Amino acid sequence: MISTMFSKKVMHGLFAVGALCIAFTLTAYGQVQTKTTTAAAGDPTHAIKVERGTVVYVSGNSCVIKAEDGTLRHFDNVPDSVTVTVDGKQLNIHQIQPGMVLERQTITTTTPRMITTVKTVTGTVWMVNPPSMVILTLEDGKNQKFTIPKGQMFTVDGQQTDAFGLRKGMKIEAQKIVEQPETVVSQQIKRTGVAPPPPPAPKADVPMLVVVAVEAPAPVETASAAPAPKQLPKTASDLPLIGLLGLLFCGVSLSVTAVRNLLARTA
Repeated sequence: MISTMFSKKVMHGLFAVGALCIAFTLTAYGQVQTKTTTAAAGDPTHAIKVERGTVVYVSGNSCVIKAEDGTLRHFDNVPDSVTVTVDGKQLNIHQIQPGMVLERQTITTTTPRMITTVKTVTGTVWMVNPPSMVILTLEDGKNQKFTIPKGQMFTVDGQQTDAFGLRKGMKIEAQKIVEQPETVVSQQIKRTGVAPPPPPAPKADVPMLVVVAVEAPAPVETASAAPAPKQLPKTASDLPLIGLLGLLFCGVSLSVTAVRNLLARTA
């Protein structure tokens, strides 16, 4: 029944009933016109969560990442569609490498809004029992009974009246306004990464082994020299040496004679 539907919503605390409302007790939903509008109920709020970690193992569609707190997290069956931006390039699970530092930024946006539902019923008063009940003849000619909530107002010829102002034969209109607050939560995930640093250059005091290939020169053929003789052949005599010694002795003898003659003259 219509009233049952409305009462359940009120019991569960899902709706705030406006100033103009009416509770329906029958099942004829076709005679009720419904209009729903949605409007912002405040400014959206944003929450940012940043997670970082270093890739330590990659195999197929699985990887292990070491978080900043030292814990290891295993990600299994990572879809190929999940990519990470590294140096301006989009890399999937098969292209990341151990040593890469990955960052996942999750932006959660919460937007409050209000959903307003206006349900309108029109008909001709067939019988009224103020302040709690009215039977209306609807457009299809059928009579339906409605329970009137406290404070309900009706529009009759453009004027507002309560249940005590209703009379048989009056054409009336009643509305039920339901306002339902709603929160819309959306998330945006950004994944970025930094490639591992290159290996360090060798220290300056460490000698570097340089191998230079040198081609051996082609052999040059040379004429072999004759072996030197073990003993020189005799090609001269001892006569010049004997003559030289004789000449030397003659000179000594003449010098001694000259000295002697000089000493005799002075004596």
